[in-house]
Amino acid sequence: MSFANDISLKSFLLNLADVFDGDTEIEKTARRELRNISQANINTKQGALPAPILSVMQQSDAHPLCGDIIELPFDWRPPETSKSPLYAKHSIFKSHVELVGPDGLVKSESIRLGLYGMLPNSEYGVRTHPAEEIYIMLAGECFWKRGDAPYSCERSNGRSYHPSLMPHASKTEDQAFMSVYAWVGDLSTESYEYLGLPKK
Repeated sequence: MSFANDISLKSFLLNLADVFDGDTEIEKTARRELRNISQANINTKQGALPAPILSVMQQSDAHPLCGDIIELPFDWRPPETSKSPLYAKHSIFKSHVELVGPDGLVKSESIRLGLYGMLPNSEYGVRTHPAEEIYIMLAGECFWKRGDAPYSCERSNGRSYHPSLMPHASKTEDQAFMSVYAWVGDLSTESYEYLGLPKK
């Protein structure tokens, strides 16, 4: 761990707070938690971001923070929110790092907040969880399904908000994406339920 990386991560998290600029309580909570971080360390172990995700993060319409995300030595891995074999099978095309939370680089029992991306032509099926959740897009495009509504496309600075226990799903087409997410409320993953791909 270098001191420079420590400073860079703290600065990044402070800048990331500004992404949560909405008036909803979940965004206010994320903003407050990020601004109150006094110490942040980053793992030296590093898993690389796949080229298609890097590519959309370098496009002109990507959020400026994507440059910092590329530079910081995060350990990118598929998420492990569920032990379901189907969930694991449907997670190999995802890149994830929990920044703040029970399993994060910065420990917190008040929020789970991290970075999350998916490869093109991928589908992450229907899931539910007790935590209230928001995704804010940083680069690329993703199609989000909320409850019984049809999929809708979100691009940089777009949002997909999921109240507690709302079934939701996401998929990509020709582009990958990168986003930041936040969970508040019940942060446990024990009641997380993965239901597989939506019925056509």
